[in-house]
Amino acid sequence: MVDPNISRLPKLILKPGREKSLLRRHPWIFSGAVQRVEGDPQPGETVAILAHDDEFLASAAWSPASQIAARVWSFDPAERIDAGFFERRIRAAIKARPATTGAGAMRLINAESDGLPGLVVDRYGRVAVLQATSAGAAVWKRAIADALLAQASVDRIYERSDSDVMELEGLAPSTGWLHGGGATRLQIEECGLRFIVDIARGHKTGFYLDQRENRDFVGRLAAGREVLNCFGYTGGFAVHALAHAAVSVLSIESSAEAIALAAENVALNGFAADKAQWLEADVFRQLRELRDAQRLFDLIVLDPPKFAPTPATAERAARGYKDINLLAFKLLRPGGLLATFSCSGGISRDLFQKIVAGAAVDAGVDAVILRRFEAAADHPVSLHFPEGEYLKGLLCRKGL
Repeated sequence: MVDPNISRLPKLILKPGREKSLLRRHPWIFSGAVQRVEGDPQPGETVAILAHDDEFLASAAWSPASQIAARVWSFDPAERIDAGFFERRIRAAIKARPATTGAGAMRLINAESDGLPGLVVDRYGRVAVLQATSAGAAVWKRAIADALLAQASVDRIYERSDSDVMELEGLAPSTGWLHGGGATRLQIEECGLRFIVDIARGHKTGFYLDQRENRDFVGRLAAGREVLNCFGYTGGFAVHALAHAAVSVLSIESSAEAIALAAENVALNGFAADKAQWLEADVFRQLRELRDAQRLFDLIVLDPPKFAPTPATAERAARGYKDINLLAFKLLRPGGLLATFSCSGGISRDLFQKIVAGAAVDAGVDAVILRRFEAAADHPVSLHFPEGEYLKGLLCRKGL
């Protein structure tokens, strides 16, 4: 049954043959696939996506400023996009979350993989932090906030719609309280450890929840080892390493503000300050200085920011990834461990492995893969949306 409202929606008619990705339930329609637009849809407005023969394909949010011209809300012709739609999607996403993430710090909504393109919601205790980075999510953010208040066990909602992709969507950054107010420095618990999260000034929504399980795993490897922690941010990997009896942790981070918060997190968990050393420096330059000083470590963590947001920037980013991994292999003692990550959507898992392998060759070392890393379980990836698998990593051991 087709919702009668569909006939009243503005329409995007696709070019012949360009409906194939939608038939595979991929949620993006690129501008080059659109043959014509019928009606005068405004940014974020719901439009009906039709094949060239007028067959209904999906309901989607129109985004005329973006190369992704529309993002699918629903493939069901009977489903109306209204406040009730967002209530249902948010309820389903929360119900699907694993119960093992602990202490209320978790991702509640993971954008396209939860059927809500452009919407990310992280919960820190009773506070939800919302990112609406698509035109459709921005239009509906008040209805989304109402649904979160009703279903997500939160009583405050803070908006952090200020990522770089906003410009690509033709959207102005938007931050601040959507509901409630008060302190924006919160304390969370992760695997029995405590962290201060600054939801107003920190990266993304304040903390990298996607690395939760990887921080715990890598931390357990740190016992009795000298650790080098690169791109240390607010001390996630460092605190986990100290909790598992690392001999020492040297962290490199370019932001003085992040280093100050990391030092707070070390103290918050009762670890001796002399076990954790912090260098405010460019990681690339500092790794070369450590190499020249012939420093060696037993465990190195490389957790850089996004080098390649899109495949178009992958070649340049690949050089950066290769550089830091090559230097890391040189700084490892024989038998040492490298935990190396990429959160770049433009770098595939296969390409990342090839980059790390090339770095080992250029460093003149043998290495094996012991483990592959991915995002925590509350960051699901839709089978129809492989782009959602942005975080990937490898645990490598340098040859003896």
